[in-house]
Amino acid sequence: MNRIKNAFRGETKYGIFLLSILITGLSYGIYKGMLDNFLAEVVHMGEMDRGITEFFRELPGILLVFILAMFYMLSAETMYKAGAIIMLAGMGMHATKVLTTLAICVYSLGEHIQLGMKSTLTLGYAKPEHGGAALGVQSAVSQVGTLAGYLVIVVVFSLLNGNQPYTLFFVLAAVLAGMSAACSLRLTGNSRADAHKRRFYFHKKYRKYYMLEMFYGARKQVFLTFGPYVLILFYGANTAMISLLFALSAIACFIASPVVGRIIDRLGYKVVMVADTLILVIVCFFYGFSHHIFPKNVAFIVCCVNYVLDAVISLAAMASNVYVQDLADNAEEV
Repeated sequence: MNRIKNAFRGETKYGIFLLSILITGLSYGIYKGMLDNFLAEVVHMGEMDRGITEFFRELPGILLVFILAMFYMLSAETMYKAGAIIMLAGMGMHATKVLTTLAICVYSLGEHIQLGMKSTLTLGYAKPEHGGAALGVQSAVSQVGTLAGYLVIVVVFSLLNGNQPYTLFFVLAAVLAGMSAACSLRLTGNSRADAHKRRFYFHKKYRKYYMLEMFYGARKQVFLTFGPYVLILFYGANTAMISLLFALSAIACFIASPVVGRIIDRLGYKVVMVADTLILVIVCFFYGFSHHIFPKNVAFIVCCVNYVLDAVISLAAMASNVYVQDLADNAEEV
């Protein structure tokens, strides 16, 4: 608790903000813990179909710049609330078995809106010179909720034989998404944009940041989309096993998040970003070629270890947020 209080300004609504992140993490953990197996076993999506679905899942991320430009006069708090409500709608569509790809796309729209707003609000609520620590706390809280969701799936799907209760847990995830939306509605703030400023903001000083984000997004997408699918289709991992792997990743990230945040504050974002890239080369090599080097059962373990390691080094993305904060002239520009 002291670590949280030391990172955030007391006059802000950071407590409600972190609670909404915790519940969102729990909902997402249940959702993500069974989604890949649901798509493979129930919807019968192959690798190509999964790639097409992922295109539509990421489409809101591409359109986000236009969406935020359209509503640029709304505060970050308001956009965060809108994201929560849209996520609730998408999760509800999963629960009622509406078109799967459309449901994924709607949920992703709300998720992407919240992604940017979470970092903005965290840095806005943080004490001066504690941006990295605040981002670390925010990430750790999210990981706690996500871990709990994964563990629920691990326990239930391990105990049940026969038909897996996918629909029931999509409903549960939707209920939790509703609770998170209710929490987010209690956020107040007036972090509005200047009416006289441009809706689209590009600046040459951010060009390295833009390039780094493109590379980060590309490599992240490979792991998010095909990492679990490799384990499911090639190695035969079931729902409980995949959720257990996600849970281990969440535990590792929960432990590492505050540490990475403090490292960013002490060593600087550049050191962390370079180290992240070097470790990633090793992770990708072993994830892609383990089955050529080791027996299949050993290769499966190596891939699982590398999946967890990738999740941990992904925390270095916090450094890019601090990088932007350092480049910006003021908080509004961030």
